[in-house]
Amino acid sequence: MPDEISPPTGWAATVLRVLAVCGYGTWMLLGLGLALGVYSNGRGESLVPLLVGAVFASLGPLLASVGVPGLRDWRGWRLDSSLRPSREALLAMLTYLPMLGLAALARGDNDFWATWLVSAVLAACSFACLVYAARGQRPRRRGGLTGQLPVDRVITACYGGGLWLLLCVVSQDPLVRTGTTRMWIIGLLLLALLLGLAEGMRWQSVAGPVRSAPRRWQRRFMAAVLTYAVPCLGLLLTHYWADARWLVLLAALCCVVGRSIELRLFEAVSGR
Repeated sequence: MPDEISPPTGWAATVLRVLAVCGYGTWMLLGLGLALGVYSNGRGESLVPLLVGAVFASLGPLLASVGVPGLRDWRGWRLDSSLRPSREALLAMLTYLPMLGLAALARGDNDFWATWLVSAVLAACSFACLVYAARGQRPRRRGGLTGQLPVDRVITACYGGGLWLLLCVVSQDPLVRTGTTRMWIIGLLLLALLLGLAEGMRWQSVAGPVRSAPRRWQRRFMAAVLTYAVPCLGLLLTHYWADARWLVLLAALCCVVGRSIELRLFEAVSGR
C-alpha cells in the first residue's frame, strides 16, 4: 500500500468540519448547563458562547454560498446548484432557531422557565445534528463501539466545545481559580481520556495500514500531542498562571489542529 492516499476533502474542508463540531458542542454544553441551572448567570456569559458557536457553525455554509473552490458542498447540499437542502443541512439550519431564541431570552439571571426550555431544545438539536451528521462519516472497516455509534464525534464536540466554552467564561471572569472552573477542568480532562479511548478503538479497524507506513505513526503522534497533551497541560497550568486566558486559547486552538490532522489521516488510511 502506498504511503499516501489522498482524502476526498482538502485541509480547509477538514478544519471547517472540526470547527463546526466544536461550535455545536459549545451550543450543546451551554444549553445543557442553562437547562440544568448549573451555568453562571449573566447576559454576556450566554451571548458570547452563542456567538462563538454561531461563527464556527456558519463558516461552512457561508463559504459554500459564495462558491469557494473545494468548499461548495455543505452537508450534502451544493448551494450553488440546488435550492433543496439535504436532511443534514436542514437539521443544521433548524438548530439556529433555539440558538436565536436563547440569545433573545438571555438576561442577567437564568431563572425564567422559557430560558430553561429553549436551552434544553438547543442542547437536544445540537446533539441530534452531531449524531445525524456522523451517519455518513463512518469508516468502511468498522470496529468496536465507535464503528456502530458516533461516540467519538459526540465526545469530540463536548471536548472541543468545552474548551471554547471555558475560554468564553475565563475571558469574562478573571477568577479562574474558582471551584466551578476547577470542576470544568476536571471534566475536560475526563473527556480527553474518553476521547483517547474512543479514538483508540476506532483506529483498531485500520491498524494494518497505519503500521505499514511509519510516517502515519509520526503524524498520528503529532495529532495526539496537539489534541491531548498540550490542552491537558495547559488546563493543569491555569491555576498557576497569572492570565489563564492564553493557556485556554492555546488549548482550544491545538485541539482544533490536532483533531483536523487525525481526521484527515483517518480518512486517508480508511480509504474514505
